[in-house]
Amino acid sequence: MTSPVRVDVVSDIVCPWCFIGKKRLEQAIALNPDIPVEVHYHPYFLNDWIPPEGISREQYLTTKFGSPERYKEIATRVSVAAAQDGLVYAIDKLSRQPNTTDSHRLIHWADQIGKAPQMKQRLMELYFSEGADLSDRAVLAKAAADVGLDADEIAGKLESEDDLAIVSQRVEQAKAAGIQGVPFFIFDNAFAVSGAQAPEQLAGVIRKAADEKKQKATAG
Repeated sequence: MTSPVRVDVVSDIVCPWCFIGKKRLEQAIALNPDIPVEVHYHPYFLNDWIPPEGISREQYLTTKFGSPERYKEIATRVSVAAAQDGLVYAIDKLSRQPNTTDSHRLIHWADQIGKAPQMKQRLMELYFSEGADLSDRAVLAKAAADVGLDADEIAGKLESEDDLAIVSQRVEQAKAAGIQGVPFFIFDNAFAVSGAQAPEQLAGVIRKAADEKKQKATAG
């Protein structure tokens, strides 16, 4: 048995294609049941200009796209893609655009108990499917409890500056590595894939990384 193929995923919670990309990666892993895979999530700020308290969705769409109407075509395309992967992108429920620093801190803390994938999934579902305000720390504390963290402890940590520097540093590392769009997948530090590609394509890269790992092990 070789060691697992490591997949590093750089993404942001409020990125709809990251929401879809996470599901497609999981589908890709399922297509290779004989290959062990270890997934690690890394933070990225899609909108680093948004203040800590967040802004209205209308203000966000106007600032980024010119108007909410200009986003409708993109939203329709994303909604269809999400539905095809069994996800719900409830565009009409979104009323606040959050700053995602605290959400990334939650994922970092969840990772310490092996629950980073569950935490990321819960946050994305809250935002895209339920329209929750991820700038609300009470919402975040409840989300943490949903995956097994202590809500009171997390509430206290969110009011502090715990691990703010770590999250910011990891985001800067991603940018310094030349990552300009997310989701971005890195397989065993050997192969990179940008965007929410089809599960079959991601599965192929997993097999390629596993084969190369096996060849190196044999050569060694």
